[in-house]
Amino acid sequence: MTGIETYALTPFISLTMLIPLAGAVLLALVPGRHGAAHRGLAFVVSVLAFACSLSVWVNFDPARAGFQLVEDRAWLPFGARYTVGVDGISLLLFMLTTFLTPLAILGAFSAIRKRAKEFYIAMLLLEVAMLGTLVAADMLLFYLFWEFMLIPMYLIIGVWGGERRVYAAVKFFLFTFLGSVLMLVGIIWMHLKAGGGSFALVDFLKLDLGFREQAWLFAAFGLAFAIKVPMFPFHTWLPDAHVEAPTAGSVILAGVLLKMGTYGFIRFAIPLFPDAAGAFAVPVMVLAVVGIVYGSLCSFAQGDVKKLVAYSSVAHLGFVMLGMFALTQEAVEGAILQMVNHGISTGALFMLVGVLYERRHTRAIDAYGGIARVMKVYAALLVIVTLSSIGLPGTNGFVGEFLILAGTFREALSGGGAFRAIGLALGIAAATGVVLGAVYMLTMVRKVLFGPIVHEENRALKDVSFREFAVLGALVVMVFWIGVYPSFFLSRTTASVRATLDAYKGRMVEQRTALLRGVDARAEDARAAPSPWRVAAQEVAR
Repeated sequence: MTGIETYALTPFISLTMLIPLAGAVLLALVPGRHGAAHRGLAFVVSVLAFACSLSVWVNFDPARAGFQLVEDRAWLPFGARYTVGVDGISLLLFMLTTFLTPLAILGAFSAIRKRAKEFYIAMLLLEVAMLGTLVAADMLLFYLFWEFMLIPMYLIIGVWGGERRVYAAVKFFLFTFLGSVLMLVGIIWMHLKAGGGSFALVDFLKLDLGFREQAWLFAAFGLAFAIKVPMFPFHTWLPDAHVEAPTAGSVILAGVLLKMGTYGFIRFAIPLFPDAAGAFAVPVMVLAVVGIVYGSLCSFAQGDVKKLVAYSSVAHLGFVMLGMFALTQEAVEGAILQMVNHGISTGALFMLVGVLYERRHTRAIDAYGGIARVMKVYAALLVIVTLSSIGLPGTNGFVGEFLILAGTFREALSGGGAFRAIGLALGIAAATGVVLGAVYMLTMVRKVLFGPIVHEENRALKDVSFREFAVLGALVVMVFWIGVYPSFFLSRTTASVRATLDAYKGRMVEQRTALLRGVDARAEDARAAPSPWRVAAQEVAR
C-alpha cells in the first residue's frame, strides 16, 4: 500500500456514513406506533446512502494504488485524527455494504413486527459502523468503528432472534470482544513505538519492527481478525449467531460483518507485519484448508437448512483466507472478489431460507420436499443462487474460486522442495472443497424442491411476493454480472493489490539480503578467529 493518493473535494465518504446516522436519529423521533413509517423511512434512508456511495465509485481512479477521496481532520489529542479514504482493497466491500443494507431492510418488512423502530435504528447504526471500519485510515478510529459494530448486531440477535437468542448474542459478543482487546494493546504499542504522536496507518507502516515484535503483534491482530472471519477453530460462535439471528441480521452478518476479519488481514496484518505474515503464511493456509473441508462436512451433516448455510460460510471464507496468504496477484484479487461473491450468494441464501421460514415456521430440511410444484419462481431463484454458491462457470462464485486456486498453485509451483509439496497439497485439498460444496448444496436443493409433496402444508405455500422477488432479483443480477464481466470489478482492485504485494515482497528481499549478509559476516568472523583447538594445542606446547 502506498499511502495517500488524493484528497476529497467533496466529502462523499462522510456523507455516505452521515445519511444512515441521520436516518437513525430521525427514526428515533418518529412515534413508536407507526410501524409502516419506520419501515419506509429506514428503506429510503438506506437507498439514499447507496446512491451517495455511487459517487465514491464514480470518482475512484482505478489506476491509483493508495487511499483516495481522503478526508483528514483533527479528532482527539495525542495524534488521533478523523482520517477516512478508500482504495482498491476497501472499495468493493464499501459498495457491498451500501448495496446489501437496503435489501436486508426491505426483506425484513414482513418478518419484523415487534419493536420495529428499534430494529431499523440498529440496522442503520450497524451500516455506519461497518462503513467506518472499511474506510478508517487512523488506527484508533478503526478500532472505534470495529468495536461499535458489536453493539447493534448484539441487539439484533438478542432482541429479534430465535428461542436461544440471548445465548447466541452473548457468545457472539464475548468471542469478538475478547479477541479485539489484544488488538487494542497492539495499537497502543505501535502508537508508543511511533513516538506517541500518531495513530495514522501510514505512519505505522513506516515503523521498523523486529521479527519478535512483529510476531507478537501479528498474533494480537490476527486473533481478532481470525475470530471475526471466523477461521477454524475460532468458528464456534457463528452457527449459533446465524441460526438465532433474524433473516436480515443473518444477511448482514454473512454478507458484510464476517468480511471485516478477512479485510483486516489484507489491510493491516500483512502490510504492518510482513515478516511475521511470511513466517506464518503456511500455518494460516493449513487452517484455511481445514476450515474448507471441515465446514463442508459439517454442512452436509445438517438437518437445519439455515445451519447448513452457516457452516458453508466457514468453508467459503476458508477459500478467502487461502487466497489472502498465497500472496500472489491472482489469489489476493480473487480473495477480495470472493468476499463480495460470498456476501451476495450467501446473503441470497439466507433470504431464501427466510422466505420459507415465514411461511412454514420451520427450517428443517425434512419438512419440505416437492415445493417446486407450487413455488416455481422460488425454485428457480434457489437453483440459481445455489449454482453461484458452488461456483458454476458463468456465475460470480466461479471467478473468485478459480483465481484463488490458480494463484495458490502458481505460488506452489514457483517454490521448491518441501514448500512446493505443501503448496500443491493445500491447493488440491482446497479444490476438493469445491466438490464437497456441490454435494451438500445440491443435496439440500433436491430434498427441499423436488420429489413428492409429503407434507400437506406444502401444497398451499405461496410463491415469492413482488417485494421478495425485487430483493432476490437484485442479488441474482449481481450473480451474473460478476460472473460474466468480472473485470468491471477486478479493475478497481489491481493497482492496490499490486502495491501491497510489491511492498511485502520488497520487505522479504530486504530480510533475505540481511540474513545472507549476517551469515557471510559470521563466516568471515569464524575464519578470522583462531581455532579453539589450535589455542589449546599452543597452551600445551608452552
